[in-house]
Amino acid sequence: MIIGTVKEIKTGENRVGLTPAGAGVLVKNGHTVLVEAGAGRNSGFSDEEYAKQGAQLVLTAADVWKKADMVIKVKEPLQPEFEHLREGLILFTYLHLAAEPEVTRQLLQRKVAGVAYETVELEDGSLPLLTPMSEVAGRMAVQVGMHYLERTYGGSGKLLAGVPGVMPATVTIIGSGVVGINAAKMAHGLGAKTIIMGRNLNELRRIDDIFGGQVITLASNPHNIENAVVQSDLVVGGVAITGAAAPKLVTRDMIRKMRPGSVVVDVSIDQGGSFETSRPTSHANPVYVEEGVIHYCVTNMPGAVPNTSTHALTNATLPYALKIANMGLVAAAKKDAALANGINTYQGKLTNEAVAEALKLKYEPLQL
Repeated sequence: MIIGTVKEIKTGENRVGLTPAGAGVLVKNGHTVLVEAGAGRNSGFSDEEYAKQGAQLVLTAADVWKKADMVIKVKEPLQPEFEHLREGLILFTYLHLAAEPEVTRQLLQRKVAGVAYETVELEDGSLPLLTPMSEVAGRMAVQVGMHYLERTYGGSGKLLAGVPGVMPATVTIIGSGVVGINAAKMAHGLGAKTIIMGRNLNELRRIDDIFGGQVITLASNPHNIENAVVQSDLVVGGVAITGAAAPKLVTRDMIRKMRPGSVVVDVSIDQGGSFETSRPTSHANPVYVEEGVIHYCVTNMPGAVPNTSTHALTNATLPYALKIANMGLVAAAKKDAALANGINTYQGKLTNEAVAEALKLKYEPLQL
């Protein structure tokens, strides 16, 4: 199979779909790997590193798109890339189609096999290709939130950890999944008063054990969310429903009751966001103020730490990419139910029920 990866064009997106080592594994398995020149530069990978691994450097993204049977990316295709989409192409990337109606329309119209990292789901409900970026985003959420609490950047001027004799800041994390646990590790480790909320009581019990009771766990319901949000200096939204739009759990009224200069970081924004006041931002313009509260709603947070993120992402995606390349998408999906769950569009049909429901489009079960 001919496999290609291109330079990402989303604002502030510095990750790349494949590390040189990942490209080398595909080459050693008998496949041709095309890499757009300069695609890995912002992640710290030179063209020479790809060439040493046997990848072929291609001058333009258009040539990669034209020749590749499968394109491995990081983010969903943007408008300038739509012209490269074609029938039979396998697009292996984060798609987040519930928040992207136009991308969905293009994939369906052009009959692209869209395999979404975020809906590759194992039997236990875990998301192996979303997990590494959720780990990055969860840790980053507290890091950037702490930054914007500084008065220099318009925040309330609170130090997350406090100092002896002064109370630390309060951090509330909504969602007890991968994002939430990683955000809690950062917030607690930095000395903040940390609250984590979730619906799964067994998960909350596990978190209580992990942190030795030093992190406050709360059942997620409107009453508890409001009480926690209004007392917090930093709120992290890390709620996700596989393939579907994120639920709006924090209302404008709750945001209005927060202290001026508080910060919210909506990690769920790539699925529409879990705050009523959220709207997508970019690394070029990451924040805005709504109801006196600083909102950080960057849709590709891990793009700010691309070297770490690309290594972590390729670690997770490469086994699936190799399976598709070795067997073909249909045979691979028949053998691997998790991979089949990742197919959102196929031969002009929308094959993910949650996406179809979110976009009010016809759902057609995958038939390989």
